[in-house]
Amino acid sequence: MNLPLFIAKRIYQADGDRQEVSRPAIRIATIGVAIGLAVMIITVSVVFGFKHTIRDKVVGFGSHIRVESFMAQQTASPVPICISDTLMRQLRKTSGVQHVARYTMTQGILKVEGDFMGVAFKGIGQDYDTHFLQQHLTDGKMPVFSSEKLSYQLLISQWMADKLSLKVGDRVFAYFIGKDDVRTRKFTISGIYQTNMTQFDQLLCFTDYRIPIRLNGWEADQCSGAEILVKDFNQLDETTHAVQRLVNHDSDKYGETYTSQNIHDAYPQIFSWLELLDINVWIILVLMVCVAGFTMVSGLLIIILERTQMIGLLKALGARNKTVRHTFLWFAAFIIGRGLLLGDLIGIGLVVIQRQTGFITLDPASYYVDTAPMELNIPIIVALNIATLIISVLVLIAPSFLVSHIHPAKSMQFE
Repeated sequence: MNLPLFIAKRIYQADGDRQEVSRPAIRIATIGVAIGLAVMIITVSVVFGFKHTIRDKVVGFGSHIRVESFMAQQTASPVPICISDTLMRQLRKTSGVQHVARYTMTQGILKVEGDFMGVAFKGIGQDYDTHFLQQHLTDGKMPVFSSEKLSYQLLISQWMADKLSLKVGDRVFAYFIGKDDVRTRKFTISGIYQTNMTQFDQLLCFTDYRIPIRLNGWEADQCSGAEILVKDFNQLDETTHAVQRLVNHDSDKYGETYTSQNIHDAYPQIFSWLELLDINVWIILVLMVCVAGFTMVSGLLIIILERTQMIGLLKALGARNKTVRHTFLWFAAFIIGRGLLLGDLIGIGLVVIQRQTGFITLDPASYYVDTAPMELNIPIIVALNIATLIISVLVLIAPSFLVSHIHPAKSMQFE
């Protein structure tokens, strides 16, 4: 039988918080642990949710890995590359690759009566993964493209629609400036999307894959590049290296050199900013563990001082200092356990409420989202509970040595 555990359990179940002095101390310690854990759960949920939401939006516009012409990275003008069906099959068979699709790009001007706007037209085909765009549609529907008939449907952002006073079903003229002439095309607005990623919303609209090819004067088998989605983002670097070994430094039949880069290399400023959030998380976690530890230390000291007579009696009956210390450590563990349970209920409850209602709103111009994104990560929450319990108990080891200074003869006379 574990004597310290047995005594601590009896004390906790019998009158653990009925003492006049220890009752508020125990409650304060329990609340301190609960608040600390709840704040840690909410902090981790917000940071994970925010990082993954922003990452998914960037990937939605640019994919995980992009294969294009080497010259396309050196200039702002579209540079074509020939990605043959053979190369497409090789890319699809590459380890870690989930989906591959070609795309085309050109630049133009949307013109309405009294206003105009320079935008980038991204051509996509039937094989393009439009799941991300469909998730962020605010009106209308995705354009329907086929290999049989050229479509002049256009998907624009809500920002463009507001600036040019356009709505679904409207027709708009687009002007494309070439080397020797200006070409005009008339598009129909089929849908409007909104992601709150201003650097993309203010730039990109989506149209038929073949339109930029014709406007740029490219060959039918040329395109701007291929976008690759990976199966596991955690294996992005390994998949990137596999793609690089396949295409980098090779040339197409027109003499253009292939190159590739992943989303980290394409948008380093965004991912560097997201990595800075991890520092804030660690600071908050350390502070909250310190709060929980300090409240438990103060609570344990009060409990030990109030139970001086019980300590003296146990020693008089032959209990060693180690046994008495372990008794109070077990008693503290029960208090910490109650605080952890309460903290889980508060933290997880608030995260679930935010996910369901979105009652905490943000400025999308600054944060790229209109509500605070939260992501429940059960393994992380379990790890926070275990770490908080272990650290709190370890912090209490030093104060528990106070029992060694209590002598049975003196404590029995203490009233």
